[in-house]
Amino acid sequence: MAGDEGRSYRIVELVGTSPDGIEAAIDNGIKAAGEAVDSLDWFQVREIRGRIENKGVAWYQVTLGVGFRVDDASQVI
Repeated sequence: MAGDEGRSYRIVELVGTSPDGIEAAIDNGIKAAGEAVDSLDWFQVREIRGRIENKGVAWYQVTLGVGFRVDDASQVI
């Protein structure tokens, strides 16, 4: 397409946590990333783990790769 130069993305890795489940841990991670970085576009779940206390799940931890658009050179470094 004419004028379509494509896009570039950067990926940051972070861990979202929650005592309320995997989805809540993902939401918490995305929310934190959105407060620090503009132009979030997508995420992927890389790892799910948790903490066990008193023979039950106490805490969920989800490692995320979060992609955001690189709009200028200062976001590359």
